Amino acid sequence: MKKKELKVIGWREWLSLPEIGVDSIKAKIDTGARTSSLHAFDMKTFRKRGKDYVEFKIHPQQRSSRETIHAVAPIHEFRKIKSSNGQSELRPVILTTIELMDESWEMELTLANRDEMGFRMLVGREGIRKRMLVDSGNSYLSLTHKPKKKHIIKKTKPVPRKK
Repeated sequence: MKKKELKVIGWREWLSLPEIGVDSIKAKIDTGARTSSLHAFDMKTFRKRGKDYVEFKIHPQQRSSRETIHAVAPIHEFRKIKSSNGQSELRPVILTTIELMDESWEMELTLANRDEMGFRMLVGREGIRKRMLVDSGNSYLSLTHKPKKKHIIKKTKPVPRKK
C-alpha cells in the first residue's frame, strides 16, 4: 500500500468555506489547538423539522467589519471548549467543507466571537490531521503551490573563460 504524500502548509494560510459563503479567509494553523474555530457573532439557534440550526454572521477580513456574511448551518453538537486564557465555554459545532491547496474536506468548526483575536479563523491539529504538514517557518504556501512545470533548457553561448 502506497503512503499518501502530505502537502506542506505554512503557519498561516488563505482558505475558503464554500458551504457558508466564505470565498477567502486568512487562518492561523495552530497545531497546539485541538479544535478549529471560526469567528462568528450575532449567533441565534433555532429548531426546524426536528433539527437544531445556528444562524450567525461572519466578518471574514482580519481587522475589518466592512464585509459581513450571513450564514446558517445545522448544529453538529455543542462542545465545551477551553480557550487559551483557560476559560471554558459551550460552543456550537458545525460541519462544513474547507478548501485549501486544491483539496477539500469536511471539518468541524466551533463558532466563537474572535474579534479580539489576531485571526478570524483558527485551524487546529484535528482539522488537518493526516492531510497536511505544517512548516512553522513559512506562510501562505497555498498561494505559491502550483503544478510543477517542465523545465525548459535554454541554449546559450558559452561564456569565455579568463586565462
